[in-house]
This record gives sequence, C-alpha cells and structure tokens, in this order.
Amino acid sequence: MEKVILIRYGEIFLKGKNRGFFEKTLLTNIRNSLVKFNLEVNKVPGRFLVEKYDEDDEFEIIERLKKIAGIFSFSPAIYFETTLDEIANNAINLMANLKGTFKVETNRADKRFELNSMQISREIGGRILANNHSLKVDIKEPEHKLFIDIRENGKTFMYADSIMGVGGMPVGTSGTGLLLLSGGIDSPVAGYMMAKRGVKVCAVHYHSYPYTSNFAREKVEDLAKLLTGYTGDLTVYMVSMTELQEEIHAKCDDSYMITLLRRGMFTLAERICKAHSRRMIITGENLGQVASQTIESMTVVQEVVKDIPIIRPLVAFDKCDIIEVAKKIGTFETSIKPFEDCCTVFLPDSPVVRPELYKVKREQDKIDFEGILERAYKSIEVVEIKAD
Repeated sequence: MEKVILIRYGEIFLKGKNRGFFEKTLLTNIRNSLVKFNLEVNKVPGRFLVEKYDEDDEFEIIERLKKIAGIFSFSPAIYFETTLDEIANNAINLMANLKGTFKVETNRADKRFELNSMQISREIGGRILANNHSLKVDIKEPEHKLFIDIRENGKTFMYADSIMGVGGMPVGTSGTGLLLLSGGIDSPVAGYMMAKRGVKVCAVHYHSYPYTSNFAREKVEDLAKLLTGYTGDLTVYMVSMTELQEEIHAKCDDSYMITLLRRGMFTLAERICKAHSRRMIITGENLGQVASQTIESMTVVQEVVKDIPIIRPLVAFDKCDIIEVAKKIGTFETSIKPFEDCCTVFLPDSPVVRPELYKVKREQDKIDFEGILERAYKSIEVVEIKAD
C-alpha cells in the first residue's frame, strides 16, 4: 500500500487526437508547481499521481494543486494491488473509527475484475458493517463516503474525500494574453478567468507617478504575486501615463479624460502584444459598471486597436459575482487597499458616458498623442514576478 494524491482532469477528456498535448502540458504545470518538494508526479491511464512525498508537506501540496488550471478534482488516497480481499481490508481499516452513516461508491475501469461496480460496493459495504457496528448504510445522504477506483493497470485507489480544483484547461494550451492589471477588484479576476481557460498571461500596469504612490505599485505587484499561483511566473510591464494625463488635463475637455487615457492604454497594449507575441488583450471591463464601460465608451476606446482581439471575460458579470471570485482566489483583500491607480488621477466631475468618435478624435488632436505614447513605450519597466 502506498499513500498518493490522485489527480483527475475534466475537459481534457473531450479532446481528440491532440489530447496528449493537453495531458503533457498539465503534467508539466503540476511538476513546475510542486518543484520545491521531493516527490514524483506520474501519469497513469486517465489520471496523474503525486507519489513518494513527505506527508508533512501534504497540506501545502494540496493548496498548490487547488490553483492549477486543468485539474478537475483530486484526492489523498491509498494505492494497492487489486484483489477483493485487499480492497476489503483497506476499506475496513479506513472506516474503523467512524460513526454514523456511510456509502461505498465504486468505479470499475478494469472490466476484467470479476464483480461489477454495484456488486463491489455491496460486498465491501457488508464487510465494513460486519467490522464496525457504529456505522449504518445511507445511500442518499451519508455522513461518510468511501470511494473505490479500480484501474486498468491492476491497481486500486481508495479515498474518502474529493477536493475540487480550478477545472478548465491547462495554462499554455490556449495561447498568450496581455492583462490590463489595475489595482482594483476586477482585473485580477479577469486574469484568473483566462488562465483557467488555458491562456498564458502577462500583464501591463499603467501608473501616474508621482501622482500615484509607490504603495500603489507595491499593491499591484502583490496582486501579481497572488495571481502566480494560477498563472505561473508573471511578467508585468510598468508604463507611466503621467505625461499623457497632464497634457489631456491642460489642453482637452476634462470630460474626455478617461476616454482619451484608455485609448492611450489600449494603443500601448497592442504595441506590447505585437512586440512580445501576445495574441490577445484581456481586460476586467464589466458592461455598465462605470462611465468608461458603457458600450459607446468601449467602442470608441477599442477603435485604436487594429490587429489584436480584446477579451472581456467579466463583461456580463454582476459585481457581487466578481467579488465572490476575488475572495475565492485570494485577491480581494489586497484589491481593496486604499491606494489609487492612474484612472483616479485628474478624474473629471462628469466624464462623458456616451462619447462619439469624431468628438473624441477632435479632443485627441489637441495633443501630441502619438509622440507622448512613443515616449511612454520607450520608458517601460519590466518586472518579473516569480511563482513560489
């Protein structure tokens, strides 16, 4: 008998002839996440196994596995040769000190085994009852469940709990994307959602130093660090928007500040994508949430992007739904720290809600838009945030 962690994947099963690519990528991601531990991660038919690990590390290993996209669920389990007596003896031992109601569930992947799944569950349940009179069977709402997974390689897994993973697709199987990472609640959630769909994410953060403090920058780096549990190592491009904002404030109608600023952000984002082979721009925009996120505002802003798709994974989310995900992934408490990002600098009293493109371009022509963005691009600072 060996103590292992049994890892299951979901959507990968739907893949056809290229399923091996997805399995290989997920295996690599698991190994990279667990590289600090002295253990092995191996593939068995339809599963992965974490083996030969120090049981003192089990809690931290489980916490890391919870964050790996592509994992549907996993279970600390025991692993042994498949015989009916071995299954029964291990089941009796696992259930020996329990009280209340229980149920045995069996998956018989090895169809050569003499009993079918229901027969195995009945047989093992009967032997458990004979050895523990404090238990009773309840197949509808049991207090305890025992899972038996008989595999095709002559081995059986047995476990009492299934821990849900992120699900989705392994990071690195759906291309690459550039996340517009602010210090707010929404953008880290957007990055997580796209990592869950297999996108390898990097990020750009726009700041207005010295109008925004170093604390605001540290907050964004902290958010990026939290995201690395889901994304792996994260490159962050730090871009100053100070000159652009000062020029808009001095020469343009203030009500167009946010619209013009975001056109500058998206122009730079597309340029970064092209320079670093990123296939999409990812934002945390949510339709109707603020003035810059009306359909009219989003339309005139995205007009500057010519060749790169803009992905808005949160566009139809309720704010409460976004907050719930932020709490789940551990970014919420950092996001609500009171350090402002560049969008709050020179904020107009009445920003335009439904801008018209010809009016936006008229305001944009009042400043050296392209020259300012060229200087901003040349001053980009690259920060590498490493996963633990």
